[in-house]
Parts: sequence; C-alpha cells; structure tokens
Amino acid sequence: MLSRDNDFKQKSPKRRFLFILGGLLFISIVVLGLMIMFWKKFPLPFTQFQRYTFGALFIVYGILRFIRIQSKSYNE
Repeated sequence: MLSRDNDFKQKSPKRRFLFILGGLLFISIVVLGLMIMFWKKFPLPFTQFQRYTFGALFIVYGILRFIRIQSKSYNE
C-alpha cells in the first residue's frame, strides 16, 4: 500500500490528472450502463433483453478501461 501512495505522489501533474479523469470516466460509463439496464422509462425503444445486453456491454467496457488504466499506471 505504501508503494502505491508513493507512486501516486511521484506522478507528474499531467499523469495524475489523466488517471483521475480515467477514473471519473469509468464511474460514468458504469452508471450509464446501470441506467440503461434499470431505468424503466428509458427514452429509446428497447426490449428488456436489449436493455440488459446493452447495459452489460457498457459495464464490461468500463471495467476493461479501468483495468487498462490501472496497468498503464503501474507500468510507467
């Protein structure tokens, strides 16, 4: 845990900003996926199966982006 804190403090402001921006994007993509899945009055005419599939794809995409950001953050 100490090395993670030390790595975060040693990053340049640009890298730190991009890491935080990536985290915010991950959260917004996952929230959008959940909204698509569970918002009953979603404005697009999808069936329930299509909503769950589309929402799950958004969530998987967000998780993959987060994994990529994490691995890039520790490799550099």
